[in-house]
Amino acid sequence: MEYFKDFDVSVFKAYDIRGIYPRQLNEQLASLIAQGYLTVISKKLGKEIAELKVAVCRDNRRSSDPLMNEVIKVFLKYGVSVDDLGLLSINDYYFVVGKYKYDGGIMATASHNPPEYGGFKMTIKNTDYKDSIEFISGKALLEIIQNLDFPIKAKEIKGQKNTKNVFDDHLKHLLSFIDFKKIKPLKIVVDTGGGMTGIMIPHIFAELPCELIHIFAELDSDFKGRAPNPLSTGAYDALAKKVIASKADLGIIFDVDGDRMFLVDEQGNFVRGDMVLLILAKAILIEHPGAGIVYNLICSHAVKDIVKKWGGKAIRSEVGYMNLARHMREEGGFMSGEVSGHFAFSQNYYADSGFIAMLLAIQAISTDDRPLSAIIEDFHIYAKSDEINVEVDNINLELDKVRNSYKENILDEIDGITIEYSDWWFNVRPSNTEPLLRITVEAKNKKLLAEKIKEVLAIIDYKTMK
Repeated sequence: MEYFKDFDVSVFKAYDIRGIYPRQLNEQLASLIAQGYLTVISKKLGKEIAELKVAVCRDNRRSSDPLMNEVIKVFLKYGVSVDDLGLLSINDYYFVVGKYKYDGGIMATASHNPPEYGGFKMTIKNTDYKDSIEFISGKALLEIIQNLDFPIKAKEIKGQKNTKNVFDDHLKHLLSFIDFKKIKPLKIVVDTGGGMTGIMIPHIFAELPCELIHIFAELDSDFKGRAPNPLSTGAYDALAKKVIASKADLGIIFDVDGDRMFLVDEQGNFVRGDMVLLILAKAILIEHPGAGIVYNLICSHAVKDIVKKWGGKAIRSEVGYMNLARHMREEGGFMSGEVSGHFAFSQNYYADSGFIAMLLAIQAISTDDRPLSAIIEDFHIYAKSDEINVEVDNINLELDKVRNSYKENILDEIDGITIEYSDWWFNVRPSNTEPLLRITVEAKNKKLLAEKIKEVLAIIDYKTMK
């Protein structure tokens, strides 16, 4: 751990690595991360480091080039064969490492964090599931590399760096998920927020009979057009206004690295992620009757009820895309989805793809003669709260209060505590990174929902609500 005494190890997150550049995450830490990453995949795959073949890419943040350049420098020092794919969205990256069966891959990206952040997402070849990639979490990597000696004891031999163009192969893969005969000439506004999906979107729409209105299309490392996170306050306002002004059939918004996708209906209303999941499930179950649909445990119960009604297999999961991918593999899921807008597919190497989600949504909407707002209304069979975040002094103490107050109705504790009654339910789970409890409540109607939110919050001793 002595090597990390001068670094902020809070950048090692539950899923990836993210920190403010260069104050929290810089080239020196990137070098240690790269060496640790090589050690991990070498050991897991049973290959010498100099035998590894790895794909690297980056998003358009100012931090991404210097951070990735340091990673490449380390890889080449130890004889790794590096394919540098340049600027890509996370969707392209996942496709590449899965399709071409690289030993591993690392992308410089801070996901949907503000522009001053840098970060890494890391994958490794999955040796247990042939057509699946495996994610390496930041915290898991830290647990290993904090016990290593640096520089790592590996043979230094000059590696080779190559370039590779993957766009044509990826586009062909994306379009294989839809039936072109079912796509109507819809008018669609797409907001890529100055992020990486802005490159692929025009190529996709060139193959569709739809009219594309593309906003914040140019790559912008400062994300001046709108917040990089579509769930930030006001982030979708420009999209909603454009949809209404242009009388479009729908709007689509991505986070700036591209793995999360949300919809806006023809009236400019934001569509929650679990409702989008049902639209995608509809398209999939028509083509693949009985398919498994994985949903996380804070999705509306409408997801499991409607998926079952449509003849699908509803598979419940903990929150987090790594968890949903695991359930897809282990329980035969065709796709998975979360309230957060992550949608992953077994035929996409069990990885997220905002592009595939977009295409399936367009197909599902095309096959229904009603506007999107009417389609979504069918799914609102319960009243559900947005996630409520409360700051607490002692997470475990507050969870115990909930546990003791509702001990007769605990459904499970696979991710926080889920309490279930015949006419309402709620989940309370701790944040992975902050002293917060995240609370989701759903009831049979709005009146009962309001009552139960008040009841649950009365039990928890919280300082602030976020």
